[in-house]
Amino acid sequence: MLSLPSYHAIAAMVITILMFVGFVRGRMSIEIVSLLTIAVIAVGLYFFPLEGTRPIDGLALAFGGFGHYALITICALMVMGRGLVVTGALEPAARILEQVFKVNLQIGLLVSLLIAFFLSMFVNNTPVLVLMIPIFAALAQRGAMPTSKTLMPLNSASLLGGMATTIGTSTNILVVSIAVDLGMREIGVFDFTPIVLLASLVALPFIWLVTPRLLGDNRVEADDNVRRFHTRLRIAGDSALIGKDVSEIQPTLPRGITIHEQTRGPLQAQQRLHISGSHEALEDAVRVLKGELAPSWVLDRIRRLASAQGTDIMAVEMTVTADSRLISRTLPSSGIADLYGVAVLGIHRPDRLLGGRDQYSEGGDLRIVEGDVLLVMGLQDDLEAFSRGTAC
Repeated sequence: MLSLPSYHAIAAMVITILMFVGFVRGRMSIEIVSLLTIAVIAVGLYFFPLEGTRPIDGLALAFGGFGHYALITICALMVMGRGLVVTGALEPAARILEQVFKVNLQIGLLVSLLIAFFLSMFVNNTPVLVLMIPIFAALAQRGAMPTSKTLMPLNSASLLGGMATTIGTSTNILVVSIAVDLGMREIGVFDFTPIVLLASLVALPFIWLVTPRLLGDNRVEADDNVRRFHTRLRIAGDSALIGKDVSEIQPTLPRGITIHEQTRGPLQAQQRLHISGSHEALEDAVRVLKGELAPSWVLDRIRRLASAQGTDIMAVEMTVTADSRLISRTLPSSGIADLYGVAVLGIHRPDRLLGGRDQYSEGGDLRIVEGDVLLVMGLQDDLEAFSRGTAC
């Protein structure tokens, strides 16, 4: 007869479920949820230690993983992979890949899969995908194969290559370390390689020829619609909006501006309105309604530095990538203005992805997610530093 799990086992399952709920809800960043989970485990094992252990042993169990060689190896591979992307060390291979696609789309896809497969054997497969995804997105925009038919095969090839060595993917490193901890023989770097290479003789042709045909085409016809950026318009002290209701100012709004919330009572100075519109429409709203799209101190700083240096102020669009530190944050909590001296004027997100309650913070600010497009204003050097520092 099966016995009931211990209280510690039940608590471990409950904590695991709550951790994943925190990940899915997105109200806190993944890092905060993970640290809170470790803290709960440490405190719980201190006051309710495992049988035959001391309270301090629970602290060692909870925090000992930070010094585990498997975690250090994974972090080192991530740093190396990120360095390859940031420094552009793999860009020559990317340019060659673009030339191959110009010759033949199918041959280009095959070469791409082989590159992803072999690179993932020696570098962690995550940075390999980070490098390849923008290339395929650009190729799709130029009329090549749609991303819906190429990114999944690319991901499959990188996962397949990552399984070929013990350093190709994080899970292999963990398995090897656990095997050593259990007293098994040490697994060599290339012990898995013959098995994976044999399997790839069947898997890669399938990924190349069959998988794209099973996936749909997500390309859309080009239209004249421009990006609409969501932002908060800060009402200045001399604005004509002060003392008026939102319903009264609707006829005075510039063309293309939409107000997304209904406030109660007359508008006050420094109040923020959730609006959306194109870049040009937002500039008209600032001029006509006498408001600001970013904190006044950072806008004044940008104008002052531009005047002192004799340089132009630029407004550019930047896409949030998968490894950006901005994901799950809001603009007020990101510290962008303090760290980089640039002003984020708005966030573009397709309307079909908007509307979820968890996408907004308690203060009503939009949480940044992968794929968002930020409208950023600042000096060129500051914009480049912002792009490097936040992976945009």
